[in-house]
Amino acid sequence: MRLLLFGKLPQVKLQSYRPKKQNSVRRNKLYRFRVAHRSRFIKNVHRAVSRAMHQYDMLADGDRVAVGLSGGKDSLALLDLLAVRREYAPIDYQLEPVYIDPGFPGGFSDQLKAHCDARGLPFHVHRTDHGILAHRPENQASACFLCARLRRKALFEHCRDAGCNKLALGHHKDDIIETFFLNLCYAGHISTMVPSQTLFDGALTVIRPLAFLDESAIETYSRQQAFPICENPCPSAGRSKRQEIKALLSELYAKSPHVKGNIFHSLQHVRSDYLL
Repeated sequence: MRLLLFGKLPQVKLQSYRPKKQNSVRRNKLYRFRVAHRSRFIKNVHRAVSRAMHQYDMLADGDRVAVGLSGGKDSLALLDLLAVRREYAPIDYQLEPVYIDPGFPGGFSDQLKAHCDARGLPFHVHRTDHGILAHRPENQASACFLCARLRRKALFEHCRDAGCNKLALGHHKDDIIETFFLNLCYAGHISTMVPSQTLFDGALTVIRPLAFLDESAIETYSRQQAFPICENPCPSAGRSKRQEIKALLSELYAKSPHVKGNIFHSLQHVRSDYLL
């Protein structure tokens, strides 16, 4: 406030007021990051994540980010990429991995806890019977839908109780395309997941930093990083409607590899004048 006594403030970015020592530390972190990630593939993965995060303004200084873990490669890759990014980003944010245990026998919450402990990250687990409930005889026709809905509700409640203003989920480009066709074919409307979505009057924002990454890239990244392999105990694994859509799209991609890029591009370029 004292600076106002001397006239108008100069038009410069706030970052320029950082002490030189802090800037030097930041540059050293960035240098170490670049040295540690020399491969072109790793750089491309981080570049795709950065592009999505910047384009949709996903994170801000001081954010508390709950990271939804499922035990699969996608959520583990998401957690790793956000943790690495935090080391050199010009903003500071907290990461809080959370796992909603669906209650199936043979769970893997202990593996996830060990994975998070090794990285110095707090791990939260909520044990539920969502999976058992969703697979009762009366729910067989919509088991996956019900289970996903209950899991999402539990994640929202965790964010509210833990004071997290962001919820990061590991959905990638293939998930977004598949959801579009699922809604088109089975729900009768045109919609899909979005990279960033504000809910509850701004109290929570759901972000998907992997939105611009192909599933194949995440598989390669996860393999290179040697993430723990958690076998999915769900009895519906591999035989859901999403798997049917995935199989159909895989056949299409095999015949015309450029189709995936065109579909994803079309989701960002909708000509509403040519819809009913």
